[in-house]
Amino acid sequence: MNNTSSNKKFDLSNSLASLYSKDTLSARQAQYLAHQISYAPVIFQISRLMLKFGIFKLLSDHPEGISVEEISAQSNLSLYAVQILLESSLTLGTILVNPQTSLFTLSKTGWFLLNDSRVKINLEFNHAVNYLGLYHLEESLLSGKPEGLKHFGSWNTIYEGLTQLPPETQASWFAFDHFYSDESFEEALKIILSTHPRKLLDIGGNSGRWALRCVQTNPDIQVTVLDLPSQLEVLQKTIAGQPGAERIHCIPGDILSSQTLIPEGFDVIWMSQFLDCFSAELIILILRKVLSSMNEKTLLYILELFWDKQNFEASAFCLTQTSPYFTAMANGYSKIFHSQELTNYLTTVGLEIKNIHNHLKGDHTLLCCRKPHFI
Repeated sequence: MNNTSSNKKFDLSNSLASLYSKDTLSARQAQYLAHQISYAPVIFQISRLMLKFGIFKLLSDHPEGISVEEISAQSNLSLYAVQILLESSLTLGTILVNPQTSLFTLSKTGWFLLNDSRVKINLEFNHAVNYLGLYHLEESLLSGKPEGLKHFGSWNTIYEGLTQLPPETQASWFAFDHFYSDESFEEALKIILSTHPRKLLDIGGNSGRWALRCVQTNPDIQVTVLDLPSQLEVLQKTIAGQPGAERIHCIPGDILSSQTLIPEGFDVIWMSQFLDCFSAELIILILRKVLSSMNEKTLLYILELFWDKQNFEASAFCLTQTSPYFTAMANGYSKIFHSQELTNYLTTVGLEIKNIHNHLKGDHTLLCCRKPHFI
């Protein structure tokens, strides 16, 4: 972390502060959690396979209980395979057993593994994208490079190789990315359109879903997307034949390159979960570029998920556990923000924070910034 945030107080929202300031577990609970951590790769794969092989679904469909033999027959797995899966799941707590009948049922935790869409998205993302690469997390932390990415290709960052990832990996990456951004788009768009913009610049437009949402909501808006050429290939496929696609324009370029200039004359500049893909030094570089392209009327909107601004402990947990993905797989140097980090970067470059909208759907935060009049 650079000096822009080293002297700031480490703060948490009121709902989270009490969770991370006291040790509330008993010694026995703490020891059990430590053992779960030591076997984390095992219980992860066991739980993933309980879901993939349909055993959680079988248990859900038989609330009265089902025997190991019936599970074996209905899942087309050997009795041995079912025993391995059930006994691991039982001591983990995702399933239960009736000691009188020896019939198995689904626990509350198992129910969430089966039915919670966020859990399933996270599970597949960690299996298809992260699992093998995280073996190299130690190397990545020491080198500042995504050493785990070599399992898929020789790119410097995962963004350069998104279109070349194996189909399962690519599908899981985009499902994860869309899940953690799209749910807040409707609320964010209402806020932005209330300023009546005619020209919007989307920096890091990803697959183009935001750009499409803009032009299909407002028939008068023109959207320009600045992104890597490989990303714009994905975008072009997304918007092809869609209503309003003719009002989406593309500028290929690497925002980190001195050759890539940010065009001027936009009413709104939009960045959705874009800055968290860069190091502190690169974020400062990008924000300075953005600032230089703005006039006194331009509004800069930044949508991010801050782990310290979540309403629920599970959400904060998921976000902080996502940061190692950036380290080992994405680029080696970025992370999910604590809110103070990003506000420090904004004030460092001289941007004025006009409004902060916390707790959009999915617990996103939307920051509205402008160029101070004295610049």
